[in-house]
Amino acid sequence: MVTITNLHKKFGKNIVLSGIDLTINEGGIFAILGPNGSGKTTLIKSILGMVIPNKGTITVMGENIKHNSAYRNKIDYLPQIANFPSNLKVKELITMIKDLRGRTSEDEYLINHFKLEPFLNKKLGTLSGGTKQKVNIVLTFMFDCPLIILDEPTVGLDPISLIRLKEIIKIEKDKGKTILITSHIMSFVEEISDEIVFILEGKIHFKGTIAKLKKNTNQPNFEHAIASILIDNHA
Repeated sequence: MVTITNLHKKFGKNIVLSGIDLTINEGGIFAILGPNGSGKTTLIKSILGMVIPNKGTITVMGENIKHNSAYRNKIDYLPQIANFPSNLKVKELITMIKDLRGRTSEDEYLINHFKLEPFLNKKLGTLSGGTKQKVNIVLTFMFDCPLIILDEPTVGLDPISLIRLKEIIKIEKDKGKTILITSHIMSFVEEISDEIVFILEGKIHFKGTIAKLKKNTNQPNFEHAIASILIDNHA
């Protein structure tokens, strides 16, 4: 599904990715984890073609993404921060995105699932952060793409909306889709992920199941296992 080989990226003198090699197979939920500044977002934006690496190759669904934008039509992407035009109404934004992408969608089901009906005629600039995030989620899952990338999808969500998000993610996984997630919420990651990739200072320090991580670090729970990677690399 996604193959990354010897990926390097620096901004000025700041080395952000340093020789990343990563293969993500088709189907399943993969969490990309690491502290702030570890290179997670740069890695995701490189896959999306929003950041151009200094070195290395990325293939998505068998296609080298260099000088190629068509592959993005097979990806649904939820950005960490959605900057919507504040003067647009929610329903106007949904219609606009459908017109731009030009494919059928499940927007009515998703609007109902996240209880957004009362907000359809409200302007985006008047919405709370949590409601904007629900709009963001609807826009992401409206289209039936084989690869879904979710950057901090839980931000601003109340507990009920978080349950609904997890339901949607599991439905998409059951369709055989590949889902990449970044999150700082370890309980969320532990509940839904099939595998994790832990990045630190631009390098991958672990790839595998959470059970394997606990065994490797000899830690009884997930948070302590993650902490042990950080401690070992700063000892």
